Amino acid sequence: MNAELTKKALEKVGNPNILINLISRRVRQLNSGGGALSRPLLADVGNMGAADIALTEIVEGKMGFEIPEPVELTRPSLKKRGKKR
Repeated sequence: MNAELTKKALEKVGNPNILINLISRRVRQLNSGGGALSRPLLADVGNMGAADIALTEIVEGKMGFEIPEPVELTRPSLKKRGKKR
């Protein structure tokens, strides 16, 4: 992986864990070999590897992502059961 591309992509994404997940998912798609998702979104990839293609797509804004809003979890309320006779 190109270190310069990695720095630029990290500036764009902000979180290294999310960047790793984005790159690994995109590399799997590129290596799958079938369908529209397995084609690079770049015009000229030259002799770039799959990880560099994924990083370039992120840097150029051709691949997006959304971070979901945090949801506050609540505990279920316990219901009292009646006595069986």
